Amino acid sequence: MKFQFEARKRTLQGSGASRRLRRANRVPAIVYGGSAAPELIDIDHNEILLNLRKEAFHSSVLSLSIDGVPQSVVLRDAQTHPWKPLVLHCDFQRVDATHAIHQRVPLHFVNADIAPGVKFGGGHVAHAHNDVEVTCLPQDLPAFIEVDLQNLQAGHSIHASELAFPPGVSPVLHGEDYVVVSIPARKGAGESDEAEGGAAAA
Repeated sequence: MKFQFEARKRTLQGSGASRRLRRANRVPAIVYGGSAAPELIDIDHNEILLNLRKEAFHSSVLSLSIDGVPQSVVLRDAQTHPWKPLVLHCDFQRVDATHAIHQRVPLHFVNADIAPGVKFGGGHVAHAHNDVEVTCLPQDLPAFIEVDLQNLQAGHSIHASELAFPPGVSPVLHGEDYVVVSIPARKGAGESDEAEGGAAAA
């Protein structure tokens, strides 16, 4: 999915200027990174609010046109009101096709209903993480990573390094191969199995 949206340069800073922008249905934002200096911009509130509700917007390379000049960026932060549907500020980082980026990508879990640990073991899937940090060139950035649970047994787990990453995409582990998802063994299942085995032998 491709996202394209417009922005305008802004010169005024401070809380007063930001309040005036928001009253005009605009959101103050900043674009930084790369060889160019940071730029203060403002964007349409309703457009960014709608996009922020889309999962892919948070893990895609975006086409941001600033006064008609396009730039490739990724969303780095979005500040929202605690309870109102109101976007307060956004941060975007420039990217280019020749430099790898780090980005968090959502995980899509499939086949949980036929996982042996659920279907035969009576367990429940426990999600430790719903996204994973990856590094890749911007053009290789996936919208999501699929996690197939069809072979996951009770008492077993899947680590970040075991995920199926597209070509050119690698996980960023920060020295820890963490658990992404597991099916914990049911408490007392072992004792029950042993008891059944003993009764059968008798």
